[in-house]
Amino acid sequence: MSVLERIEAAGIILPVMEVPKTLYVPYTIHHGFLTVSGQLPLAGGKAEYVGKVPGDISLEQAQAAARICLTNLLGWVAVATGGEFERVQGIVRIGGYVAVDPGFHDAPLVINAASGLLNEIFGEKGRHARVAMGVASLPFNAPVEIEATFLLGD
Repeated sequence: MSVLERIEAAGIILPVMEVPKTLYVPYTIHHGFLTVSGQLPLAGGKAEYVGKVPGDISLEQAQAAARICLTNLLGWVAVATGGEFERVQGIVRIGGYVAVDPGFHDAPLVINAASGLLNEIFGEKGRHARVAMGVASLPFNAPVEIEATFLLGD
């Protein structure tokens, strides 16, 4: 199966990405490394989840939010590679940030939803280094934000 076929088999529908009017860009490519800026759990321009874990949203909802963040990351990978996911030779690192209530120490369990999906989609090339940390707040009251760096081939 191709990477795109595994994305589809995972039930992921890649979003149409629009370059935001911000002071930063959604991704950069430098010396074969594609870095995608932090993605929030937005679908159709709207927040699917808001609040902190576990007070406002459950662990399971936060994991669903992480999968939406990853879907948006993959949308930018599609844009950056012209839809040629086979160019991805590896995933160097992901950074996962979870807005948590004091005393919640399971941010890695939230980010595991994204890591597992990357491993499923990219196979051995999907194994990656990562950071998974709880933070006091995220933009727009999002519960999760994920960024990633990919290694691209020609």
